[in-house]
Amino acid sequence: MHQAQVQEWGQAPKYIEASETAPEPDETRITVLATGVHQVVRSRAAGKHYSGGTPPHVPGVDGVGKTDDGQLVYWFSMECGTMADHVNIPKRNVRSLPKGTDPIQAAGIVNPALSSWMALKTRTENLPADFTVLIVGATSASGRVAISLARALGAKKVIGAARNKSVLDTLGLDATVVLADKPEDTDWSSLGDVDVILDYVYGPVTAHLLASLNSQRPTQYVHIGGLSGQELFLPGAVLRSKNLTIRGSGPGAWRMQDVTESIDELLEVVKGIPEQPIKLVKLKDIEAVWDEPATAGRLVIEP
Repeated sequence: MHQAQVQEWGQAPKYIEASETAPEPDETRITVLATGVHQVVRSRAAGKHYSGGTPPHVPGVDGVGKTDDGQLVYWFSMECGTMADHVNIPKRNVRSLPKGTDPIQAAGIVNPALSSWMALKTRTENLPADFTVLIVGATSASGRVAISLARALGAKKVIGAARNKSVLDTLGLDATVVLADKPEDTDWSSLGDVDVILDYVYGPVTAHLLASLNSQRPTQYVHIGGLSGQELFLPGAVLRSKNLTIRGSGPGAWRMQDVTESIDELLEVVKGIPEQPIKLVKLKDIEAVWDEPATAGRLVIEP
């Protein structure tokens, strides 16, 4: 069979021939149909993620495929690379794909959906009915999906913040904030009461947001991603002057067991998410497309 393999951190994966191993008794053999190139996949492949291990490294953390008995399934695993013709996945991490789900869409959006899903499910508590959520980085792949998931989990008002106003205006948001080139120039004055903040950007944008926050209700902030590539300096006065809870969301902040327990519910919700932009590429072309800008949507690889 063939697989993608990162032989040195920072290099694009190469398309190589590899030996296929038989599944262990607690594993399921899956013929891969599609697997997504998510932010965590890129971070691991660059050797910059705490879960990446050592090279050689097979990229991928999830995918859609068929079992040997023909069942269409979604699987997730931080231990087994997924960009290959076939994979052996622990049975506990394999789920039937709900009827009517587009396999390519599922491969592209379940992982981005998981970020906001786990943040809202495990890293917030006692949110009020009809809560208000602010999504910072709402035009990213994860941010777009978070809009639908927040509504599915009870949000009445969804506010999106990002740089591109024209894209923000197409996402069905209840309100928007346009991020300025200089973070300190962003106008957060119209924000009002916010119950939860899902942050995919981080850095100076977040520092200015939290300093500007004027919510009369308790606000739960959840750090999910760092698209800005920058760190956060937050004066202590901000923490003392706001009714603010700060948490992070990711493997370690929640357990893989938490994913296992909620993934079936998430897959049912994902089936109803509006179609997201996907760029579908053959596995054999992985090295050529790896460093291309993600302007055409989430990159999804098929054998």
